[in-house]
Amino acid sequence: MNPRFFCPLPDEPVGVLALPAAVAHHVERVLRLSAGDPLTLFDGRGFEVEARLEGKGRDLRAVLGERRAPLREPALRITLMQCLAASDKMDWIVQKAVELGVARVQPVSCRRVVVRLAGERAQRRIEHWRQIAVAACEQCGRNVVPEVLPLLSFEQAVAGADGQRLLLHPEGGVPLRQAELKADQPISVLIGPEGGFDHEELQSARRSGFAALTLGPRVLRTESAGVAVVAALNALIGDF
Repeated sequence: MNPRFFCPLPDEPVGVLALPAAVAHHVERVLRLSAGDPLTLFDGRGFEVEARLEGKGRDLRAVLGERRAPLREPALRITLMQCLAASDKMDWIVQKAVELGVARVQPVSCRRVVVRLAGERAQRRIEHWRQIAVAACEQCGRNVVPEVLPLLSFEQAVAGADGQRLLLHPEGGVPLRQAELKADQPISVLIGPEGGFDHEELQSARRSGFAALTLGPRVLRTESAGVAVVAALNALIGDF
């Protein structure tokens, strides 16, 4: 598999394209690629182009081949509604969720989160997670970059969720394999923080149409729960 890079592409990608500075730096300084080496460029909208390097340094360019749109997006459209976790855990959650095929990641603030974000600090973290999503697409072969949505409060998140609404909780839920799931509808999956949901939040989510599910008799950490349920959904009704 050729090295892959997220890069804006012209509507008619023919000829030669000057690589953005960040991409050129990674190509030459990190991967040590040089003139003649192949690479793949994708634009985040579903298209990719096979290319070959030309020149070096500030004159590094990509000679573009034919544009194509391979089907690598899952038919199952999942929004992972993840209550905030410690920064390195949240980074990992976003990365693995993208690899597993989620369509969107919705960060959620709730009462028992260990990280509090607001204002510019929240926006910087969102932009950071968006870059992680891009890097995950470069690695896994996806040509559509999933959305990382702006941070919402718990109440805003549960009220605005769409499609089938699932809440992972170790008590009071039905096993995932017994849930009535529909592959032709989007699914929103709500995952609690390290401290878990409080009683009022659980009640609010249920009033908003969330059905409680379990993944067996074990209690999963917040960084494990989301990726586990996304993988399980893909195995049950998705493209696994």
